[in-house]
Formats: sequence, C-alpha cells, structure tokens
Amino acid sequence: MRSDAARFQDATRHHGAIRPARPQPPCAQRPRSKRHPHDDAPDTADAFRRLCELPHGPERDALRDDIVRAWLPMADRLAGRFRNRGEALDDLRQVAALGLVKAVDRYDPERGNAFESYAVPTVTGEIKRHFRDHMWTLHVPRRVQDLRNRVRFACQDLTQTTPGRAPSVAEIAERAGMSEEDAATGLEALDSFTALSLDAELPGSDDGYALRDTLGGPDPALDVVVDREAVKPRLAQLPERERTILYLRFFRDMTQSRIAEHLGISQMHVSRLISRCCGRMREEVLREASHHTTAARREERARAARVTPNAA
Repeated sequence: MRSDAARFQDATRHHGAIRPARPQPPCAQRPRSKRHPHDDAPDTADAFRRLCELPHGPERDALRDDIVRAWLPMADRLAGRFRNRGEALDDLRQVAALGLVKAVDRYDPERGNAFESYAVPTVTGEIKRHFRDHMWTLHVPRRVQDLRNRVRFACQDLTQTTPGRAPSVAEIAERAGMSEEDAATGLEALDSFTALSLDAELPGSDDGYALRDTLGGPDPALDVVVDREAVKPRLAQLPERERTILYLRFFRDMTQSRIAEHLGISQMHVSRLISRCCGRMREEVLREASHHTTAARREERARAARVTPNAA
C-alpha cells in the first residue's frame, strides 16, 4: 500500500476526477450582490459519503486523493493570506496542503456541516502553527506569543483612533483586556519574531556603520587581572629599592642599564634583584593558591560527609 506522503505528492501534481461544480445557467442562478470567496468550491458531498463507506484499500485511497486535489485551490487561497510575513509562498502552500489532508481525514459528513466550514479553520490553524513553531528567530514561551498577537491587533486598532502618535501601554492594555505588565511584555515580544543581522547598517548611518561595529572584542588586559591582584600585596611588602626597580622595568619599560644608571648600581646587580624578587613573589603566590585549593577540597569533603548521613 502506498504511503500518505506519496499519494499526497501525486495529489499536488495532477488533476483528479472531481471537478468544481459547473455554474448553473443564468436563468437558474440567484442574483448575488457580493461573490463569496469560495463560490467555486467543488461539490464533494457524495464523494465524502462514499469515502466513509469504503474500506481501507486502493479504491478509498484514490477517492481520498481526488478530494484533496479538488480542494487544493482553496488551500492555496488561504496560504496567500499569509504572504509577505517572512515565509516563502510555496512553503506556505505546502503547509496549507498538509492541513487540507488532515481536514479530509478528520471530516465527518454525518455531523451535517459543510466540509468548507471545517476545512478553513483547520488549514488556517495549520499555517498559524507553522509560524508559531518554526518562524520565531528567538524562541519565546507560548504565553508570550499569545500576548504578542493580542498586542499587535490592539495596536492596529488603536492606530486608526490615535493618529499622529503611537498608542500608550495603558491604552494597549485597556484595548486588549490585559494588565499593563502583560502589554509591556507583548510589546517587547514584537521585536523577537525576527532578528537583526550583524551586517545590517544602523538607522541614520551613511558610512556603512553596522551593528557588528558596536560589539566589543576580547580585552588582553583581562587575562592578567587575577595575576596583578595576586601580586599586589607582595609588591607592597618589598623594600623600596626593589619596588622601584620593578616599577621602572615593567611599568616604565626601562632597560636594566638605564635602571642601573638611575640608581647608581651595576646592571648585573639590577638583573639579580629583578630575578630574586620575581622568583620570590611567584613562589608565594603559587604557595597561597595551593593552600586555598587544599582548603577548598577539605571543606568540600567535610560538606559531603555531613550530607551523606542525612541522605541515608
């Protein structure tokens, strides 16, 4: 037996035996002032009754495909209502067609309702579900999505009554029947549906200044913050001459020979003092770090020992 997907692909490619109902002669038509959007809906009432009576098999599958083909124009029209919302129209038509297949499978003619009254909300709901589940660049909770939709509709209505200015949060909340806090949340979610590209130029920028130009980069100075804070108290404990030598060497970027000339000592003596001071501070810092690590592990083991009896 062929799968539903295969039969559906055939249904979207070919024309079936069920055709839209032919218009009646002019003398038999009722005068209408306004044409209904689905006046060309096919007459498939008999086909649905036969579909319910037939057992599962090739004949029933073929009839089902014919019904789907007959109603595909309606599904395409429903998909067209959602164009220009960030999704390709062809993809929307595919989603609408899947919704139509679900409607055909679930429709029960014994309830007495026309298929169109059941298929339209089913297809529309499938398209809305597609936008809700697949079109959000930044995922937000379902409740926030609903607030966004209510706020969006309220803003559209208020724009006609408050020309020249944007509606306030209080006006939106009153119009949508929600609290001002929920209205503010919905307004924030309005910008969450799509994300701005990092290559997009900022409004009012004439020199190609893009959003990526406002982002910061890694700061090399951050890598030595911990080291500087660890060494700072050791520097304070050094004699004044050693502190001066280290300051001139590492902060004023002076050579050892200039430092020796400045202090009136030999360059060899300066080199020995720098090596001795740096080695001593390194050992003290590492010793203190090891001490802290050992203390932390000891405290963690003690905490685990206190928790284990309680858990038992």
